[in-house]
Amino acid sequence: MSDPFKANRCFILGEVAQAHDGSLGTAHAYVDAIAKSGADAVKFQTHIACAESTPSEPWRIRFSVQDESRFAYWKRMEFTEDQWRGLKRHAEEKGLQFLSSPFSIDAAKMLRRIGTAMWKVASGETNNPQLFDYLIETQLPVLLSTGMSTIDEVDRAVAQVQASDIPLAVLQCTSVYPCPPEKVGLNLIPYYRNRYGCAVGLSDHSGTIFPGLAAASIGAEVLEVHVAMSRECFGPDVVASVTTSELRTLVEGVRFIDKMRSNCVVKDEMAQELAPVRKLFTKSIVATVDLPSGTWLTADCVTVKKPGTGIPAEKLPLILGKQVRRPVAAGQMILAADFDEEEKQIST
Repeated sequence: MSDPFKANRCFILGEVAQAHDGSLGTAHAYVDAIAKSGADAVKFQTHIACAESTPSEPWRIRFSVQDESRFAYWKRMEFTEDQWRGLKRHAEEKGLQFLSSPFSIDAAKMLRRIGTAMWKVASGETNNPQLFDYLIETQLPVLLSTGMSTIDEVDRAVAQVQASDIPLAVLQCTSVYPCPPEKVGLNLIPYYRNRYGCAVGLSDHSGTIFPGLAAASIGAEVLEVHVAMSRECFGPDVVASVTTSELRTLVEGVRFIDKMRSNCVVKDEMAQELAPVRKLFTKSIVATVDLPSGTWLTADCVTVKKPGTGIPAEKLPLILGKQVRRPVAAGQMILAADFDEEEKQIST
């Protein structure tokens, strides 16, 4: 199986999550917006209330005035299988890969029927063998979030995926919304790469583009960010999201970083390439006063000025004490031809 995380460019996912607030039309609008940003994939979350929660599930943070319970909120976030198919079709028409995090075995099976590109496994599901085992059995690539997991838990999940020889990317994630800079954990990206020998990345909840750019600069193969149409939108994810316009800027920045990282500069070769420009910016030795033929050059009768088409400025110490053999007017370059034959080598 080809590895989608080894393409010499950072794989960027725009995460809609619950930003659609249960509106199918809004969900489709997010597909359009994320496609315009230049991201590689659009990601949703698939919640089937009866399959993942009990009616007694408590509110984590009470934000909704229209939902009597957390369970009622999950019900309002549901789409039918045909509606999910429509979102997938729309995403592919826009050149995006479609995926959605399942939070129940029923959701995973439905997404499998629809044809998800890969699995994004939330950290809360890695200890759910019913779901996690099923995801691995499908042999689809896995994006593994580490948000709430211990290293031991990540070790076990990674070992299980790698034992099945499935493409894997381990994503540093801190389950704080929004995540402050001191908790982003950028240091864990190279740590995971060294520990697991697989692709690594960042699932960012900071609500800014800065962690994503930083992650790309140290070689993250995957970047996931939550997206909101604007900061005035309703919903629990908005405070941890970038806007769609910020996503465009982020994608542009990451692609710039991709090109920088994949194109090494050999300094001497670049200097040779810039040789014509160098002559415009460097300086040559110039007479400060009229120099009659036979004048012995001293420090007070020469200086250096642009352009660098004459004797290079760094040769100045070598020509002091030498004698010019023809007159040089003030402000003119002193040239190799102004010296005796045996002294011309000084200027070359």
